[in-house]
Amino acid sequence: MARDDTFPRRTYLKGAGASGTVALTGLAGCTLGGGGGDGDGSDGDGGGETGTGGSTDSGEDTTPLTIAGTVPETGSFSSLGQDLKRGYELGVERMNETLDREVELILRDDESDAQTLREQLQAIVSNNDVNMIWGSFSSLLVTAGSAFAENQGLPFLGIAFAYEEPHRNSNYEWTFAPFPKSRDVARSTLGTIELVPEENRPTNIGIWEPNSGWGKEQADYWEETLGDAGYEIVMRETFEIGASDFSTLISQAQSANVEVLLSNPTPGGGITAVNQMKSNNWAPKMLKFVRGADPSAWWSALGQDGAYALMCPGWVPGLTGNGNQQLRETYMSTYDTESQYMPANVGGSYNLTQVAEQAVAAAGSVEPEAIREALRNEEFQTVIGTFGFEDNGLPTEGQLTAPTGQWWEGAQRLAYPNTDSERALDFKYPIPPWSER
Repeated sequence: MARDDTFPRRTYLKGAGASGTVALTGLAGCTLGGGGGDGDGSDGDGGGETGTGGSTDSGEDTTPLTIAGTVPETGSFSSLGQDLKRGYELGVERMNETLDREVELILRDDESDAQTLREQLQAIVSNNDVNMIWGSFSSLLVTAGSAFAENQGLPFLGIAFAYEEPHRNSNYEWTFAPFPKSRDVARSTLGTIELVPEENRPTNIGIWEPNSGWGKEQADYWEETLGDAGYEIVMRETFEIGASDFSTLISQAQSANVEVLLSNPTPGGGITAVNQMKSNNWAPKMLKFVRGADPSAWWSALGQDGAYALMCPGWVPGLTGNGNQQLRETYMSTYDTESQYMPANVGGSYNLTQVAEQAVAAAGSVEPEAIREALRNEEFQTVIGTFGFEDNGLPTEGQLTAPTGQWWEGAQRLAYPNTDSERALDFKYPIPPWSER
């Protein structure tokens, strides 16, 4: 049986030093969910409190909130597991400081496997009075957790889940995705290309489409969004998830004069593809691998060969406002890290906890139906922006800008949209030939 991590009130930060505990406790009364950027380049919180604290009148509901969840601490997605977990940890600590009730997160390793995830969630729910479920990483695992939550009649929040079709075809009643979706990724791709001065702007788009539902959906959005904007789709080819030979795709891209290469491979597939691009002495002028370039393992595996790559992980260092500066300071003081750049998936999962906190505060209850109604009707301020949800659990169309990060000097840094943060950067374009790196 996988290890069971439970994060109750101010006791879960095993191994965190005293300075980390002080920093977290010092957030009492602030939800890290304030308004827009403060314009000084410091990632300021720019907004103050969101009102999630409450009176302590004797009649107020202070029933504990119990949350079930899994993360991939082992298996194919394990390189993301720690980052996801840390965002949840920081969020639970903040919730215990700001909500007038005790919050407990029971978290287990899903081993990057959908069946294991279902078994772990079933074990937690069978032995605890669970009020809400938080998701894991990737469409595969998040949809499995969502299906379990729908069956249980429990509110479910999931990130790292850009796939839209399940929201429309699965009659979701309990699932909410505080995360940019395929349509948002396509819009941000267009926005990133248009950062390039018009006289130097690329025109030829190539799409490598994974043989999956999300692969097709994302490719369709890219083709429609960029085609409507006047760009030419010169290549759209399908490949099998798990493929280890990208030489044919590389040759086809080179023959089609692909300038912008877009795909949403697995991290392992993306790393393999870049290694083979180098072996074949070919590179596009712009490379965007959604999910493929998300984890820190990208740079560990590729080093400077992974520079210039773009990704859309939901949150990227360089975003400002809505508590980003406070999140960064708390993360840096809590965990032993040498980098000044917080991992992208910490911010993404932390954003989920902000939504959970604000929904429970608005509901004034831990009853699943009350939380669901708050999720449907409230607007949420988080480190990725301000947004509400459509009835099917998608973020309301047009409210979220999917932040695009770029790997540069060993870190993911915000390339789009523009902010004045010192952790953002000017979009690096074009990618130089391998011989000039």
